[in-house]
Amino acid sequence: MGKRPQPVNIDAYIAAAAPEVRDILEEIRRIVKTQVPEATETISYQVPAFRLKRVFFYFAAFKTHIGIYPPVKGDEALQQALHPYRGEKGNLKFPLNQPLPYELLGRVAAALAQENG
Repeated sequence: MGKRPQPVNIDAYIAAAAPEVRDILEEIRRIVKTQVPEATETISYQVPAFRLKRVFFYFAAFKTHIGIYPPVKGDEALQQALHPYRGEKGNLKFPLNQPLPYELLGRVAAALAQENG
């Protein structure tokens, strides 16, 4: 089996993703652009990312979940809302067999832009 080509932009990443996650990835992209309109798109560590002064938000599709990086600090209410989605290193894992909490992802994007942007 050959190595997957490295994506050159977010469009290429989404096009190469499994068909069942493409709409999810596009919606995450739209949410981040809405929450942080001054952010620019990039590919970093071979996954879609958004940057201000530096990269503040990464997202990626996996076989069973969507990953959001880096860990978000945010306020206590945000921390409580994210608790069910925390991975072992604090990154977020949103299972594909459940509806994605898009409103919560918008809060995450805004918090990460403030913390890391």
